[in-house]
Amino acid sequence: MLVRRFLFLCVAMLESSCALASQDSPFEKALSDLGNSDQIVGLAAAVVRDGKVAMVKTYGHRETGNVDKVNPDTIFRIASLSKAFAAAVAVQLEQEDRLSLSDPAIASNPSFQLKGHSQARSASLEHVLSHRLSLPPYAYDNLLEANIAPEKILSEMRKVQPICAVGTCYAYQNVGFNMIASAIEIADKKSYAESVQSRIFTPLNMEGASFGKNNLMKGDNWAHSYRRRPNERWSAVNVKEPYYDVPAAGGINANVIDMSKWLLAQMGHHQEVLSQIALNRLHTPQVPTARESRRVKFMHHVNNTHYGLGWRIYDYAGSKVINHSGSVEGYGAQIAFLPEKGVGLILLTNSKTRDFWRILPKFLDQELGLEDDFCKTENQLC
Repeated sequence: MLVRRFLFLCVAMLESSCALASQDSPFEKALSDLGNSDQIVGLAAAVVRDGKVAMVKTYGHRETGNVDKVNPDTIFRIASLSKAFAAAVAVQLEQEDRLSLSDPAIASNPSFQLKGHSQARSASLEHVLSHRLSLPPYAYDNLLEANIAPEKILSEMRKVQPICAVGTCYAYQNVGFNMIASAIEIADKKSYAESVQSRIFTPLNMEGASFGKNNLMKGDNWAHSYRRRPNERWSAVNVKEPYYDVPAAGGINANVIDMSKWLLAQMGHHQEVLSQIALNRLHTPQVPTARESRRVKFMHHVNNTHYGLGWRIYDYAGSKVINHSGSVEGYGAQIAFLPEKGVGLILLTNSKTRDFWRILPKFLDQELGLEDDFCKTENQLC
């Protein structure tokens, strides 16, 4: 196992010098400028191209005032990037005829209620995975952060005024999304974490991936979380524990090497884990997401956005981008790939900063030959 990991890292680092572009490319310049600035504490990035890891770069520190730098094995929280793992396992089980995404969510989550008895019964597991539960965005995340048990929160959903009929509109959820975990546990006859471990982490050799706060902090090589206000120094923040209580929505920890392997699987290079049929199921748009289109206006080439099953799908200057972002106090994570180009990007940080989110569009612009247009639009010297 150690030999295989050593070889994986060696290949990644050797190829980094020649695969992406010159060091003066707009993307790499933006990445290094951020990574070497005081605008971030720690940063890890990887590029996957043509079925291989083409670049791994790390910057900054796991902890301020500490000489220990971020390296490829440093563990971060990946927050909502966890949702795609839940969707993948659910689709695997569907292919094995052990569950159906048309099953009602209430069958595996009996405490779940919506305003109007028939509403809850009409909500399917597919609605769960595509955020079509009729609830307002982030429904009762405040209760989750107040350490109310997710099962209790599901029963409180009956007090929430729906924003549409079930299945007809998109609104992002965490507590509601986590209902897929119970369905997976019943179908796979093991805990949710054990299902993900046996079906995804182990076959993909994601040796650093885990669930929960204790596993994040188990060794020394983990990225502590930070935030800061304007004109102030970085301040450490406690690892926010409540979102570990909804593991399908935000429970996973991983390093950039782990996430490179996950990205390769999503791009079709591990058919023994995720077949093309499964990938098509995951990446097919289920619902338009106007709210997301407004949220990412800074990505000026986004024309429209959709949500699939645990994944976002963008039209970016006429090209399809499959992606997701994640954020929980002091951590940020992004994953994205261009299926037509066979290239993708992983970004992980332990810093709450807006500059982190500007790297992905720079990467997409470069890969699609739009960097000159970006420079003119953003009034930048590139």
